[in-house]
Amino acid sequence: MKKKSSSTQTVAINQMTKGKLPRLPFVSMKDTILGTKYELSVVFATKKVSAELNEKYRGKVGPTNILSFALSSSSGELVLEEGMVRKNAPDFDMTYEKFLAYLLIHGMLHLKGIDHGSTMDREERKFLKKFS
Repeated sequence: MKKKSSSTQTVAINQMTKGKLPRLPFVSMKDTILGTKYELSVVFATKKVSAELNEKYRGKVGPTNILSFALSSSSGELVLEEGMVRKNAPDFDMTYEKFLAYLLIHGMLHLKGIDHGSTMDREERKFLKKFS
């Protein structure tokens, strides 16, 4: 499924899992955080795929809720494991939908080159407020 923004750039959403995904403003989030010319792929991966990628690229065992992959200066991919997102949401005192939005924002900020820290925290709060 592809959603097009007004600038004809896309956010490609690939779902490897079953079930309906929440309605989030994927394109608007991407355009606001990364810019209209940025091409973003969002993958809802299986637990197995998430675990394999997490081990290969981070050296960590098991699935994780999100992985960010910068492919170039103008494109990237976010890989989410929906089960982990649902499981972790209460730990952050958020609903599944709000935590998913938070993780998308978090991942996009990593694609933008921002590391964990006070800048990341401030930007996450700002964008979560905007898109909640």
